[in-house]
Amino acid sequence: MNDKFLSLLGMARRSGRVSLGHDAVIGSIIKNKAKLCILSSEASQRLQNEIQHACTYENKNIPVLITDYDTLTLSSAIGSKAAVVSVDDEGFAKALQEKYLTQKG
Repeated sequence: MNDKFLSLLGMARRSGRVSLGHDAVIGSIIKNKAKLCILSSEASQRLQNEIQHACTYENKNIPVLITDYDTLTLSSAIGSKAAVVSVDDEGFAKALQEKYLTQKG
């Protein structure tokens, strides 16, 4: 995989620092474990709104990254099908945000 963002996301997954799928991500946000939420480009508007609302509810300030990767591409990187992922580690979250913004310009 030549994409550094996807490689880093896969590494975070293998280290157990991510939550996959709607229910797990919402749970991670509620428990204040989520440091970054990543959505595929194919995530429905309803899912995007729900995640963005959860990430800002009660003065939470969790960044939400709506990528231009489709669900298949994200799923390939993390080894499981999911349109939404939360990164539950501060270091991985910051690195992923930087990589995505640098890569996508």
